Amino acid sequence: MRSTFSLAILLLALAASHLNAARVKDIARIQGTRQNQLIGYGMVVGLGNTGDSNPNITLQTVANFVNRFGLTVTTTDIKANNAALVVVTADLPAFIRTGSRIDVNVASMADAKSLQGGVLSQTPLIGADGQVYAVAQGAVSIAGFGAGNTGAGSASIQKNHLTTAQIPDGALVEREVPSELVTQMNTLDVALREPDFTSAQRMAEAFNRRFPSMAMAVDSGTVRLQVPPDSVDPAQHVHFISQVENVETEPDVVTRVVVNERTGTIVANARIHISNVAVAHGNLIVSVVTTQGVSQPLPFSTTGTTQVTQGTTTDVKEQRASLVKLGELPTVDQVATALNALGATPRDMIAIFEALKQAGALQAELVIR
Repeated sequence: MRSTFSLAILLLALAASHLNAARVKDIARIQGTRQNQLIGYGMVVGLGNTGDSNPNITLQTVANFVNRFGLTVTTTDIKANNAALVVVTADLPAFIRTGSRIDVNVASMADAKSLQGGVLSQTPLIGADGQVYAVAQGAVSIAGFGAGNTGAGSASIQKNHLTTAQIPDGALVEREVPSELVTQMNTLDVALREPDFTSAQRMAEAFNRRFPSMAMAVDSGTVRLQVPPDSVDPAQHVHFISQVENVETEPDVVTRVVVNERTGTIVANARIHISNVAVAHGNLIVSVVTTQGVSQPLPFSTTGTTQVTQGTTTDVKEQRASLVKLGELPTVDQVATALNALGATPRDMIAIFEALKQAGALQAELVIR
């Protein structure tokens, strides 16, 4: 079925023809305010016979857990159908304090069927340095459900994924990560989320309008500010950083077209440009139809049997294509209008964009996913 809606919808409504100013805090971050990843190995218990099917590592984990409380058991004394081994992950925000809570993600690492109704036992979460920074525990939430029966004529129903879960505020922070915002040289680095030399230079100029002669672009991803004399006191750092985050600048973007062949999605920014080019568009339709018939003996015949026969009809149609000239198209709206005039579907447009790039007519980066 051909698409007649505007390509602009496929292009995610596309930006306006000019860039608007954005706050620094929306396109960059202050160096030193990064998150830290945590990971742990734990066990979810209380499952209704949907846990691991007694693998050795699960049995050993259950035995070790029980032995911690003064009971002596071996792996032959227990079953683990109500327990599941899981990996627990979390992100530790910058400046978070001891005693605060953070969300955790839980994922089965063996063959558990579902974590529904389970409780995560106390699980230390460690950082890349091997130190424990938080401890997770609590009832898991899978945001879905599963039900069914086994045996003859079994049936089941499932919504969402049952072997991954979350625990909101499921971990207590036990150790803080020290962060340094202002260096010993009284400088502050601002890191762009999308490195670009033009964006970095524009940001430095915006800072210098607010703090004269205090900023310079170090590279495409970093702008360095000299902290003003009245803000060198650590007590004034937060006030100064707040002013820095709210400075407005105009980020630049690389002209880019992103296509996803699996979903037929096309996303582009507003600076796309197509040079003079001619495009021929047509479709080849192959139709194969199989019909069944019955062959049987003549009336009153004493020989022969009734047989089912099959017949196949193949038809090939190629829609007539015409060579269409696309003049110089400086805006996305004009590109959308021109491609819609060809009667192209989203997947056809993907092929056209690829051909335009190969022909040297698409003045943009083409990203295929």
